[in-house]
Amino acid sequence: MAYYKGELYNLPFNMNTFYKLWKVKTPDEAKNIIAKEIEEYANVEPSNLEEQALKLVGRDIYEKLIKGYTEKQWGRKAVELPAFIIKRIPLRYTFNNNYFNDAYQGIPVGGYTRLVEKLLERADVKTGVNFFDGRNEYEALAAKIVYTGMIDEYFGYCYGPLEYRSLRFESELLNTDNFQGSAIVNYTDYEVPYTRIIEHKHFESGTQAQTVITREYPEKWAKGSEAYYPINDEKNNTLFERYKQKAKLLENVIFGGRLADYAYYDMDKTIRKALDTANEHIK
Repeated sequence: MAYYKGELYNLPFNMNTFYKLWKVKTPDEAKNIIAKEIEEYANVEPSNLEEQALKLVGRDIYEKLIKGYTEKQWGRKAVELPAFIIKRIPLRYTFNNNYFNDAYQGIPVGGYTRLVEKLLERADVKTGVNFFDGRNEYEALAAKIVYTGMIDEYFGYCYGPLEYRSLRFESELLNTDNFQGSAIVNYTDYEVPYTRIIEHKHFESGTQAQTVITREYPEKWAKGSEAYYPINDEKNNTLFERYKQKAKLLENVIFGGRLADYAYYDMDKTIRKALDTANEHIK
């Protein structure tokens, strides 16, 4: 769901969204409105994210459901972000609120914590340590290392630092069994400082008498803080390619994940990439 100035809208954009925006009841009505909204941008070659979004979905959807959220997320005005960040915006002309169009959707029973615990069941695990503080010791433990941290940090920022966005989380226990009726509600107006509120019990239909919510605040990243999202503009992607070529020279290190690949992955893509990478290295 998306919250914009007191109104709730369905995400991803679908017929429920269009009905709330324009009271349209058929796909043709929605398509006609969007066609009129993007008409003035038909001959525009987008030079930034704002122009790209306007060309894809028009001003109404952009202003209410994209602009503020995007500017909070990346800490920059939409006109300062490159157009290729939004290559396409899916518009679904059905009353289907599912996040994807895949036949099967969900999360592991018990959540990802349980999945990871099973994956690490027979492994020696150390937490609260920094790989770089004991690098020589850790690198001597195995013939192959899987590295999922920041690729620029691995090489000592020798070509300069890549840019990331960080996050801050504020969690709260509430004396209600249901705070927002949805696992995630995005707050798309710029004036609200957080991008979304997560209500964890809705991921697995929890029936507890109380509920826990988490507000997610985007923050500027600096060395020493947690990196969450790569900033995939032209400058950073060019710099990453230099690190990528350097990484290819190391036969004993496997680089993978959002930070090592400097790429945004959804969980299904993360797991697919992990399985494919494992198969590549099994002899």
